[in-house]
Amino acid sequence: MEAFQRLDAVALPVPRANVDTDQIVPARYLQKPRSDDFGAYLFRDLRFAKDGSENPQFILNQAPYRPARIVVAQRNFGCGSSREHAVWALYDYGVRAVIAPSFGDIFFSNSLKNGLLPIVLPEDTVASLLQAVQAAPGSRIGVDLVSQTVTAPDGSQHAFQVDPFSKKCLLEGMDELDYTLTLGERIAEFERRHDASAA
Repeated sequence: MEAFQRLDAVALPVPRANVDTDQIVPARYLQKPRSDDFGAYLFRDLRFAKDGSENPQFILNQAPYRPARIVVAQRNFGCGSSREHAVWALYDYGVRAVIAPSFGDIFFSNSLKNGLLPIVLPEDTVASLLQAVQAAPGSRIGVDLVSQTVTAPDGSQHAFQVDPFSKKCLLEGMDELDYTLTLGERIAEFERRHDASAA
């Protein structure tokens, strides 16, 4: 997992509420192995026609937004089914942060476990960010996980919250298994004491 500390990147506006996980990655791709590039499946039915050609009307196919690594969305982003694949699709495409007023609960949890930072900001703040990145395609937003701030295109800063454990894992590029492995000696010591007390 890629460590996340600071990011300054093009932002992709998604000015719709209730973008669900089936829109983010269609169900027919759920049997694919994790080793696949799930970025190719991101918004697949919106990005591409049935013949595989790009839909030029879809925003991610427009030149200023192609390199986007931050998504700015409306409320309840990632609602719907619990598929972890939706996070994989965003991550594999290159997205590292999603800013919205609210998220689907399971999507929010899956994001933190897979290196994607979900940032909750007030609805009016998100509306302002959406307006800015739509008005000037290719606009950049800064995300600083260390200071827990978002810097808008106009330079204004907005604080966000993240739980300490998730922050530590993101900063160090660790998932929960990686973190558990760092405790190997303490686990071994616990097992030694347990074995001794059971003898």
